[in-house]
Amino acid sequence: NSFASEVTRVAREVGAEGKLGGQAQVPGVAGTWKDLTDSVNFMAGSLTAQVRNIAEVTTAVANGDLSKKITVDVKGEILELKNTINTMVDQLNSFASEVTRVAREVGTEGKLGVQAEVRGVAGTWKDLTDSVNMMAGNLTGQVRNIAEVATAIANGDLSKKITVDVKGEILELKNTINIMVDQLGSFASEVTRVAREVGSEGKLGVQADVRGVAGTWKDLTDSVNFMAGSLTAQVRNIAEVTTAVANGDLSKKITVDVRGEILELKNTINTMVDQLNSFAGEVTRVAREVGAEGKLGVQAEVKGVAGTWKDLTDSVNFMAGSLTAQVRNIAEVTTAVANGDLSKKITVDVKGEILELKNTINTMVDQLSSFASEVTRVAREVGTEGKLGVQAEVKGVAGTWKDLTGAVNMMAGNLTDQVRNIAEVATAIANGDLSKKITVQVKGEIFELKNTINIMVDQLNSFASEVTRVAREVGSEGKLGVQADVKGVAGTWKDLTDSVNFMAGSLTAQVRNIAAVTTAVANGDLSKKITVDVKGEILELKDT
Repeated sequence: NSFASEVTRVAREVGAEGKLGGQAQVPGVAGTWKDLTDSVNFMAGSLTAQVRNIAEVTTAVANGDLSKKITVDVKGEILELKNTINTMVDQLNSFASEVTRVAREVGTEGKLGVQAEVRGVAGTWKDLTDSVNMMAGNLTGQVRNIAEVATAIANGDLSKKITVDVKGEILELKNTINIMVDQLGSFASEVTRVAREVGSEGKLGVQADVRGVAGTWKDLTDSVNFMAGSLTAQVRNIAEVTTAVANGDLSKKITVDVRGEILELKNTINTMVDQLNSFAGEVTRVAREVGAEGKLGVQAEVKGVAGTWKDLTDSVNFMAGSLTAQVRNIAEVTTAVANGDLSKKITVDVKGEILELKNTINTMVDQLSSFASEVTRVAREVGTEGKLGVQAEVKGVAGTWKDLTGAVNMMAGNLTDQVRNIAEVATAIANGDLSKKITVQVKGEIFELKNTINIMVDQLNSFASEVTRVAREVGSEGKLGVQADVKGVAGTWKDLTDSVNFMAGSLTAQVRNIAAVTTAVANGDLSKKITVDVKGEILELKDT
């Protein structure tokens, strides 16, 4: 009874009432009952140690302390419970570490797009992990969309709005920013229009009209309009004066009431007008004397100027001085060229179009020298040395110089053809060949020479033909009294024709006289003698 009562009490207190540390006390027992009592107490002690260790760990977890684990030595289902709780502690450590990391990187370091990675969790822990990741993802999408719009606004791009789906205070922020974008768009559009029309298109008097704005935006709009209005009055007055200056009217000055830099600009322009008056007078004088009257070496004298106006005056004087040196050098060279002196070149230091003119004239001098040298060579070789077929070679020339070179070469070529054709015919005549005539195409005096030589060939042919006929008829056929008839000849050719006819006439008279005497002798009449006047062998025959 005592043993059963103690065991029942211990079982009730430990198992039902949760009183740990209870022990069965059965006095006076021994043997098996003592062993049973000790076994019950050992079981109660072991269960106490196990439950207290589990309670310590779970209490620590409940208090947010994940540094403890169950260390009591257990077996069976208690071992499974130990492993389950220890695994839970590890997973809670991993979950807490990831949630802390995500919170730190997103909330403190500003790293968007971060996600918690807790491996091996399930159930509520997986749902918690997914919830944290969804919160981080939503926050990332919202902040990035807000940042995109804010960055676009900062970069002057008002075409973007917040479109992410949000609620609560983030929705209020979304609406506020989107309304701000609309107002900034309207304000920017009007300011841009005013700036464009005033600054780019030059439309003065334009005003910005931004409806529905208040506070700072209205103040900014009013400020823009005031600035545009003031600028309109100032620019119109400045434009009036600068237009007058541009039109050569230096009688106007800026009179509008201005301050600050515009006042400085006003004073600067008015001073500029005064200096332009002085500068214009001197430049006009220099331009007239240099450009119209041809006075080189003239200089502008503008007293009291400084800065740009002094630089301009110096530039005009430098230009006039440079132009003087350039024109004088160019005049020196062109005068030399005009006088046939090709030894000079432009040496003055120049740039731009004057450099092109310098190079052109110097190139012209080189080409004229080359042209003159080649023409002189061709003239010498053809005209003096009698070298036919010579051609002028002037490299790099064009235009008139190329045409002149071509003309010289054509002249030399034509002269070569003409002289060679004339020489061919003259050589043929000298060799007794009267079959050739000058056929080359010629004009002018050469044409007259061609006709003269060709007529000479015709006359020589006629003369030779007639002399041959007279010689044949008199000498071979015995026809006496024959005369050569060569029409149109004069000079030597007429003298030669007359000489042939005289010879034929004399021979006819002599032969006929001899024939008359010999015929009389043959007829027994010895009263006749040869009386014709003869010389040489005919005289000997006459005497015989």
